[in-house]
Amino acid sequence: MSGTKKLMKTNKITILGGGSAGWMAAATLISQFPNKEITVVESPNIPTVGVGESTLGYINEWLDLLDIKDEDFMPHTDASYKLSIRFENFYKKGDGGFHYPFGSVVENNKIGSKQLWFLKKYLNPDTPITNYADSLYQNMALVNNNVLFKNENKELDTFNFKNDVAYHFDATKFGLWLKEQYCKPRGVKHILDDIVSIEQDENGIKSLNERYTADLFIDCTGFKSVLLGNALKEKFNSYSHLLPNNKAWATRVPYKDKEKELVPYTNCTAIENGWVWNIPSWERIGTGYVYSDKYVTDVEALEEFKRHLDSKGTDYSKSQFKCIKMRVGRHDKLFVKNVCAIGLSAGFIEPLESNGLLSVHEFLINLITVMKRGDEDTISQWDRDNFNVECCRFFDEFTEFVSLHYALSHRDDTKYWKDVSNKSFYDNRLGDDSIKADLLTKMSDYEWFKSDSGHHCVGVGLRYFGYDVFKNKPKDPEVTNLQIALREKEVNKWNIICKDKPKLLQYLKQNIHTKVW
Repeated sequence: MSGTKKLMKTNKITILGGGSAGWMAAATLISQFPNKEITVVESPNIPTVGVGESTLGYINEWLDLLDIKDEDFMPHTDASYKLSIRFENFYKKGDGGFHYPFGSVVENNKIGSKQLWFLKKYLNPDTPITNYADSLYQNMALVNNNVLFKNENKELDTFNFKNDVAYHFDATKFGLWLKEQYCKPRGVKHILDDIVSIEQDENGIKSLNERYTADLFIDCTGFKSVLLGNALKEKFNSYSHLLPNNKAWATRVPYKDKEKELVPYTNCTAIENGWVWNIPSWERIGTGYVYSDKYVTDVEALEEFKRHLDSKGTDYSKSQFKCIKMRVGRHDKLFVKNVCAIGLSAGFIEPLESNGLLSVHEFLINLITVMKRGDEDTISQWDRDNFNVECCRFFDEFTEFVSLHYALSHRDDTKYWKDVSNKSFYDNRLGDDSIKADLLTKMSDYEWFKSDSGHHCVGVGLRYFGYDVFKNKPKDPEVTNLQIALREKEVNKWNIICKDKPKLLQYLKQNIHTKVW
């Protein structure tokens, strides 16, 4: 009889898969629903992928939700702080690079808005692209001086230590810390077992190995997507038409000069057939080469990666290199029947813009939002649909933001970059108007210059200004130059304030890694 199916309960939750995604899921759920029965089942024989060593500021909301302080987890996860992301050679080889800093753009009537910089560039054509971020973000004064301080006396009037920083850390160690220090003490059960059978019924997953049952199953099985993809056969949509890369070589290398190399930003350098990340954490540097096997073999890619490391004088003689095949895209729906996918099992955007853990904590916040509706013990189809719409919208919008880094490239020194530069990103948009909204609508007028959007930083860095100086020429160049001088004076003041602050290394020794010298 139709219409008699009961609502799905959520009192007993089983998370399949550990790693950072699985234990972040367990931590989130036990923090919000301490009376629910939560179990993590993970294989003792499957290693975690370990992506996500570089985070974005969004993670602070999740950490606050779980009442996790920096001093709690950072000493145990090889962690450092991050204030920006730097991109180099994405526009052209030798382009000088650019930063996309965290924090707010400094704008007021005295020193003008961000549009003033375009007039400065018009009046002074030799103004370097790097000056854009330097002129607008107080974070850049800390980055350029490689310092950090809490700014408790508001010496920098807009820099907010809590909101304007993110983290570099070891994602595997982070998952282990959550397991031992957060989840288990709060009652999360942990089972080590290989899943050899999955039993299903009309409600979705009935049991695992005919013994592990639950009202709600959370799929944290990585790219394998054991429950959502393999068992429930939910359609997967590849985003290879927007994002060219599908593999990565990853490794860790030692510091040569830690005080100099331990910087508060992730560095991304475009090379022959993709790009290389550089993530300085407390004990070592995480680095990897993201590439497309359509253009280069794994062996050739590793050779290119090592040549790049050689050019930087990096010692990788004791490093182990791991090849990771990436499944780029997402499933049509992420919450189907009694299965909700979190992390790589739901989908993955390539690592550019540090989004490895981004979808994990954002999807978890969406999940607890729908679970908290009403009596907190049932899920309706409306709740599933709500979760799917919100998560898929977030995922797709961020995918298109990442694609912006390729869409605006003018590199043509290899077949890879020639194909990237000649691709129509508009014709390959994800929806009827979503790519248009990101790559066209946001390239003009108000949307382009919203301070909470990174589009203007990436656009300027890749030489798309989005501001028609010829239609907005300075009416009085003398007045404009005066305002430019006032802003430059203000920026100089930021740098003077930061010049004598503790170096990042020293700050971490004094405040985080106090027992590790």
